Amino acid sequence: MNTSTAHAFINKLLIYVLLMIGVNGTVGLGIVWTNHQISASAAATKTAEAQIAAIERRIDETTALLAAELSPEVLEAKNTAMALGLVPPVEDSIVRIYESPEERLAAKRNIEIFSRDVTTPADNRLVRFTLADRS
Repeated sequence: MNTSTAHAFINKLLIYVLLMIGVNGTVGLGIVWTNHQISASAAATKTAEAQIAAIERRIDETTALLAAELSPEVLEAKNTAMALGLVPPVEDSIVRIYESPEERLAAKRNIEIFSRDVTTPADNRLVRFTLADRS
């Protein structure tokens, strides 16, 4: 029997076994690291969700507080307590605007840009106020 070939076979087998142990160890370490990253991400997500829930709860509390303070009964009580003398508006004095307020204010501000009549000078379209004589 040739001992050198037996030693060569055992040496190759030993190298392959050590190589497989190294590869399996590396794969195992990668799996453990990935699981750690997943658990760390889950903990961060849980913390963020708790913060979001707390903020939403505070927003709901503030909205409820605001709604309670703006109720007509509370406003009337504060009006009498502070002796402001405010009265509710009469329905005839309320002017409801059904168009877009942004477009309306932009048109008021830039009347020459939004004007449909290009031939009319801008001075004729403006409203002018003059003071009356006090005599």
